[in-house]
Amino acid sequence: MQRREFLKLTLGAGAIGTLYVAGMIKTSHAQSSNPAITQPSLPFKKEGLEPYISAKTIEFHYGKHHAGYVSKTNQLITGTGYEKMPLVDIIQKTAGVADKAAIFNNAAQVFNHTFYWNSMHPKGGGKPTGKIGQKIEESYENHQKFTESFLDAAVSQFGSGWAWVVLDAGKLKIIKTTNADTPVAHGIKPILTIDVWEHAYYLDYQNRRADYVRAFIEHLINWEFAEQNLAD
Repeated sequence: MQRREFLKLTLGAGAIGTLYVAGMIKTSHAQSSNPAITQPSLPFKKEGLEPYISAKTIEFHYGKHHAGYVSKTNQLITGTGYEKMPLVDIIQKTAGVADKAAIFNNAAQVFNHTFYWNSMHPKGGGKPTGKIGQKIEESYENHQKFTESFLDAAVSQFGSGWAWVVLDAGKLKIIKTTNADTPVAHGIKPILTIDVWEHAYYLDYQNRRADYVRAFIEHLINWEFAEQNLAD
């Protein structure tokens, strides 16, 4: 796989440490005319994931859904104490706060989607090597068992949500979250993720979520990104 540069994203809740993305989720300290939260560019061309995820899906998913979460987050935090906070701080400070649910949901979806784009690569998938491959064997015995567990988590998530590979107490674990929920809200370090909201796959796979998840595992997982996140 071609080597790519990832930018460091320093997180709150020190137990998580740092993550890396191929486009920083920025927080601006400029006036409100300059949005506080910006949408990173895709780390691949919109047609780069074909035939597994179409350019049309990317146009709607990144161009409408993800962009909409960025816009709504900026609307909700303008003029508040959250306006100058880093994105992850906003997520952690609004998690579980009933009257801040709209801020949490939109901010968390900005983070989740950025992490999702970085979790994929046009030449991804397959069996990983390096530290991430070793960690999978330590945590799941072998790659096949890891794949089965990840597939099960992603397919069995009822309704909208996410399946994640996370690092918890030094071991890789597979978890799932509903709607906008995200590991960083709970002090857990994400390594990679798949979006299982219907807008992520319905244009290409209709109700065949399992086929979408298999394509992600076999052809799209960005193991370099996962390895980078594992290292810090």
